[in-house]
Amino acid sequence: MTICTYNARTLATDAATEDLMMQPKKINYDVIGLTETRRRVGGVGILVNTSMTKNIDSFEQLTTRIGRLRMRRCGPTLTLTIFVAYAPTSSYKEEEVEAFYMDMEKFYGEDHTFYKGIVGDFNAKISPRKMLEELHIGIHGLQ
Repeated sequence: MTICTYNARTLATDAATEDLMMQPKKINYDVIGLTETRRRVGGVGILVNTSMTKNIDSFEQLTTRIGRLRMRRCGPTLTLTIFVAYAPTSSYKEEEVEAFYMDMEKFYGEDHTFYKGIVGDFNAKISPRKMLEELHIGIHGLQ
């Protein structure tokens, strides 16, 4: 199963939505987690390949920044929960950022599906590697 993330920036216009619908035709995907959508209620959404629609159990907008897609077992596809998240930027108050991560942890812990994944835009800032042991940070980090 191919799961990816797409930062939509905004889907406020029909042209932006149409552009979004054309992008998946360029890639091989099963599920795309959408972030920064700003369409009506929330800032996240899900785009599911038509070949996988029979596997959809439910989609819930848990908060304006967290959504949950539940996929049921169908053939070789296992039961799976995919969380899509759009974290607050560093310009938000620390309490709001902390509340987002607390919500994410709570929803993840409450979900009893064996296979779970989290995709999204976490607005992370990565600095250059400071020590050789920091192998998870590449040499081309941001300042």
